Amino acid sequence: MAAVRGASGKRGAGSAGGRGSDPQEEPPPPFQAVLVADSFDRRFFPISKDRPRALIPLANVAMIDYTLEFLTATGVEETFVFCCWKSAEIKEHILKSKWCRPTSPNTVRFVTSDLYRSLGDVLRDVDAKSLVRSDFILVSGDVVSNINVSTALQAHRLRRKLEKNVSVMTMIFKESSPGHSARCQEDDIIVAMDSATKRVLHYQKTQGLKRFRFPMSLFQNNIEEVQVRHDLLDCHISICSPQVAELFTDNFDYQTRDDFVRGLLVNEEVLGNQIHMHVTSEEYGARVSNLLMYESVSSDVLQRWVYPVTPETNFSDNKKQSCTHSRHNIYQGAEVSLGHDSVLEENVLIGQGTSVGKKCSITNSVIGPNCKIGDEVVLDRAFLWNSVRVGDQVKILQSIVCDEAEVKKGVMLNPRCVLTSQVVVGPDMILPEGTVISLHPTDEEEEDDDQFSDDSGVNKEESKVKLKGYNMAEVGSEGRGYLWKAESENDVDEEEQRQSLWGPTLKAEEESETESEVSLGSEQPDSRAASPQLDDIKVFQNEVLGTLQRGEEENISCDNLVLEINSLKYAYNIGLKEVMEVLSKVVLEFPLQQLNAEKDPQHYSVLVIPLLKNWAPVFKNYIKRASDHLDALHAIEEFFLDHESLCMSMAKVLMTFYQLEILAEEMILTWFSQRDTSDKGRQLRKNQRLQKFIQWLEEAEEESSEGEHN
Repeated sequence: MAAVRGASGKRGAGSAGGRGSDPQEEPPPPFQAVLVADSFDRRFFPISKDRPRALIPLANVAMIDYTLEFLTATGVEETFVFCCWKSAEIKEHILKSKWCRPTSPNTVRFVTSDLYRSLGDVLRDVDAKSLVRSDFILVSGDVVSNINVSTALQAHRLRRKLEKNVSVMTMIFKESSPGHSARCQEDDIIVAMDSATKRVLHYQKTQGLKRFRFPMSLFQNNIEEVQVRHDLLDCHISICSPQVAELFTDNFDYQTRDDFVRGLLVNEEVLGNQIHMHVTSEEYGARVSNLLMYESVSSDVLQRWVYPVTPETNFSDNKKQSCTHSRHNIYQGAEVSLGHDSVLEENVLIGQGTSVGKKCSITNSVIGPNCKIGDEVVLDRAFLWNSVRVGDQVKILQSIVCDEAEVKKGVMLNPRCVLTSQVVVGPDMILPEGTVISLHPTDEEEEDDDQFSDDSGVNKEESKVKLKGYNMAEVGSEGRGYLWKAESENDVDEEEQRQSLWGPTLKAEEESETESEVSLGSEQPDSRAASPQLDDIKVFQNEVLGTLQRGEEENISCDNLVLEINSLKYAYNIGLKEVMEVLSKVVLEFPLQQLNAEKDPQHYSVLVIPLLKNWAPVFKNYIKRASDHLDALHAIEEFFLDHESLCMSMAKVLMTFYQLEILAEEMILTWFSQRDTSDKGRQLRKNQRLQKFIQWLEEAEEESSEGEHN
């Protein structure tokens, strides 16, 4: 771990109090932050193969500089920067920046490891090394914000003082209406909170959902007023107590902040920890999680929504980034030359040493330093990085051109194109929407065994380029680069790749009703729809089996079994329907290991009925709505179809479920009378014992209805 000290008068990690202070009195620890300069995903590939995500220029300033500026402005005195992918480049950048000068009020310390694979790994390392000693800010290196967290911090500390450290995290949100450009669709959330205490009661990702489910317990407790909010943007800024790192150590399945939040809300009664929230309405906070957010946040910076963080203030204190500000948010660096009849319309930033040719039209765009723009060029929502070359009569729409790339004469880039570093395209060609071109061939991915290691594939890249020629149809007659696309020709793969870079584009008509069954709060960008992957269901089934076996051996209460199953449900992204199916299947299969090869139905009944009685409260926790009853009945039917030799026991099992008041008689009758069943299902319903049980239910229902009439 390397450290960069601030001014001599500032507190570092091992500083002592002033000479005049009471030797008995220990100085308060510095206000600390944990900055994770790694996303642990490939969202920005292939861009981030050449430049780490934290150093991607946003309005010509590296993203990590915005994050460090926010932390310093809000009073942070010591920041731990955790790096994995291309950590040497991040470290070199910060060592050359103002954050390493003696006058810096914020001491920056580097912690690097090739072993980090998630936020969970980082926080477990924070705990293992005892790096934080009091409340700290947790933030990633792609957050742009001007929020002053002092009010939220005071409230957080007061809560911990009054409630004996029950509250472990305060999440920062900004009021932002649904559909606002600064809201990332895959981060859209719905939050239920206690209006009086600001305690988070329910937290759910909403991407693709039409309807939302809330546990009834939210509205049945003693909370006077529950607020349900869908007008919040998650700033990805959290005030944490040191317990957060400890909880990640204790729960190895916590890999992301969302895992942590879900885990605490599900197990709140057991763990005794709470999460609170702070909502700001005027200030700005957003995470650059994909290229749509990159475009949106860049636009907000140019339009001064992040004031006082604006381009002309040169907050990074780099002479090369100084510029002037004029009407319509036009920013120009030193030594910029503008050709005759060229127009900068609005929201344009041009870096130092860039030249623009004649008759150009530029709007809502950022151009880096030392670029050369030809004549009659149209740039609209274009983002050009350092030393880019653009030929005459080029048109670039909502696209990104990275360092030292070249766009030759007569080329048109349709929306959402990306040219990574040193790529050359053209001349005289049109790139279709969503085209990504890189000097890295797509198939080199197969050979990168370790996608996060700093030196993975470095030597392989050079040999690949030498062996493989460029396709002129893809990059032009003078082009240089490879079309970055999914290996298979499957449209779904290509759409996933496009969504990975730019984020999802949801269309209302494509959303199906079943999407309301999406499990709560999946964090992954490729959030799975109604049904989780079969592999996850299989693993979930094995975990539930293990939980129930342990419950039987150790006599664990049903309440605790429900808590464990709930945590597994969230960990494996399982919907309620799948929980019902798995629970029914696991319990009914439980006695099979004790049966002999003949599988005697009578012996099976003797073994399974005590289990149903023991675990009745577990079933009752999940079987509440009419659809839950039918899901359970279909799962029971499927079990007996798979084990035909045990069919004679089905009536006994259903009778037990009925007597234990787990399944309602009207739902059993509804299930039995369903006509859209398979041939085997119709044959099963002809079982004499099952028919007698159904007849008995019908007579009982008739008697009860007659009694009501009398």
